[in-house]
Amino acid sequence: MALSLMKGILYTGGELTDLATFARLPVYLQTFLREQNGVVAYFGGLHIRGCVAEPTWHSLDAAWQGPTAFWRIYDEMTEADIPFGQDCVGNQFLLRGDAVLLLDTETGELADLEVDFKHFLFGVEKYPLDALGMEPLRGFQQQGGVLQPGQLVSVFPPFCVAVNSGKAPSLKAVAAADRLAWLADFHQKIKDLPDGQTIQLTSE
Repeated sequence: MALSLMKGILYTGGELTDLATFARLPVYLQTFLREQNGVVAYFGGLHIRGCVAEPTWHSLDAAWQGPTAFWRIYDEMTEADIPFGQDCVGNQFLLRGDAVLLLDTETGELADLEVDFKHFLFGVEKYPLDALGMEPLRGFQQQGGVLQPGQLVSVFPPFCVAVNSGKAPSLKAVAAADRLAWLADFHQKIKDLPDGQTIQLTSE
């Protein structure tokens, strides 16, 4: 899918400067990144990373091989999984072979979306709200919020936690690095807990 078919483009990645990472990618992802070196589209609903050193939030290498790379944190991932993109709250889209997987960054669970990269993009174009889980972003926008490139929506309390208050979750824009670090820390704290365990939460 051409970038011209994507709606709500906030950011494109400019020149390919990280050629070492680019060389490791499958041909179809190289083709996409040659046109634009990554993109933030759907007003922040989808971020596809680029082959750059800076800004770090847009760097595929930082997400894939850096000190906080997702495979270092989430047991279900392998080093070969390519974290090419993310949704508005920081769940990760991965390539494993030619399959697109979704990593839930709260629970660490992986879901096979049963599409390849091309059909993932087709699905996003036709059904962005569902394909990208954009309800939190819509809620944030309805409160007057606007995501900037390099930001994600913080959702508190987390989706995987049952809360007795009945209140709607708090939604706010935070730096992507801060959101992903909070999710990684939260995941480490809950991953070995039994279902139904009571926990104390602190927000981002």
